[in-house]
Amino acid sequence: MTPNKSYKRVFISITIVLVICFIANISLGSVFIPWLDTLNSLVGGSVEKESWRHIIIDYRLPKAVTAIIVGSGLGVAGLLMQTLFRNPLAGPFVLGISSGATLGVAILILSSTFTVAAVSTFLISKWGLVIAASLGSVLVLFAVMIVSIRVRDTMAILIIGLMFGSITTAIVSVLSYFAPAHQLQQYIFWEFGSLGNLSWFDVIVFSGVSVVGLLMAILSIKPLNTLLLGENYARSLGLNIKTSRILIITATGLLAGSSTAFAGPIAFIGLAVPHLTRQLFHTSDHKTLIPAVILLGSIIMLICDGIAQLPSSEYTLPINAITSLIGAPVVIWLLVRKRKMLF
Repeated sequence: MTPNKSYKRVFISITIVLVICFIANISLGSVFIPWLDTLNSLVGGSVEKESWRHIIIDYRLPKAVTAIIVGSGLGVAGLLMQTLFRNPLAGPFVLGISSGATLGVAILILSSTFTVAAVSTFLISKWGLVIAASLGSVLVLFAVMIVSIRVRDTMAILIIGLMFGSITTAIVSVLSYFAPAHQLQQYIFWEFGSLGNLSWFDVIVFSGVSVVGLLMAILSIKPLNTLLLGENYARSLGLNIKTSRILIITATGLLAGSSTAFAGPIAFIGLAVPHLTRQLFHTSDHKTLIPAVILLGSIIMLICDGIAQLPSSEYTLPINAITSLIGAPVVIWLLVRKRKMLF
C-alpha cells in the first residue's frame, strides 16, 4: 500500500471520529438531550422540547465550534514553532504571546479600580477582555518580529521570546499581589479558560482571525519543509529566511493570540497534538501534517471539553486543567516511547 493511500484512509477515519466527537460534545451537558433530538436540532427537524433546540443552537453548538477553532489553531501554531526552532518542546506560546495576552488582561482588571463604575463595567466586559488580551499579544508579537528581523540566529529568537514571557509573567505577579481579592478572583477565573462564553458573533470574529492564520500556515508549507534540512541548507536552496520567519511567527501569533483572547490560555494542546500527529502519520511533510493537526487538535479539544462538562452534572471543570491533565501524560509517554522526535 502506498503512503498516499494509507494517509487517505487515516484521514477518512479521523474525520469520522471528529464528526462523532462533535455530535457527542453537543449532546453532553447539564441537560440530557437524546442524540436523535440533537441531530434533528442541527438539521432543522422536529424535537420533543423546543427548549432543547434553543440550548443546542445558542449554547452548545457555538461552544463545540469554538473547541474546534481552538484545538486546530493551537495545534497548528505548535507545529509551526516546533519546526521553526527544531525543538520538540516548543509550543505556540513559546514566544511570549500568551504571556502578553495575560498581561493585557491583568492590567485591564486591575485598572478597573481607578475608573468610574460605567467605564469599569465596559472594560471588564467580555469584549473588553478580548481587546486587552489581543493588544497584549500584538505588542509582544510585534517586539518578537522586530527581533527576528535583526537577529540571524533562530535559537536566539526562541530565548528572547522566553525572556519576554518571563518579564510579562513577573509584571502580572506584581499586579496580582496588589490587586483586591475580588479582582484577583476574576483574573484567576479568566486564566482557567472557557469555551462556552462566546456568542455566534464572537465565534464568527474568532473564526475569521483563525482562518487568516491557517491560510498563512498553509502558505508556509514549502518554507517549513525546507527548514527541516537546516537554515544553512535552506539558504543554499534560495529560501529567504527572514521573510519565512515573519510569515511563520505572524501565523503563530494570529492563531495562538486569538485563541488566548477568546478562550483564555489553553495549555498543552499546541505541544502534544503535533507529536501525536507525527506518531500517527510517520512523516515530517507539512503538507500532510498541517491538515492532520487541524483534525486531531479539534478531536482532542472536543474530548477535553466533554470531560470538563461532567456530563449530566451542573458543574463545569476549568478547560485549562483538563487539557493539562491529558496533555502532560501524553507528552511524557511520547518522550519515553520515542526519544528521537521525528523532524
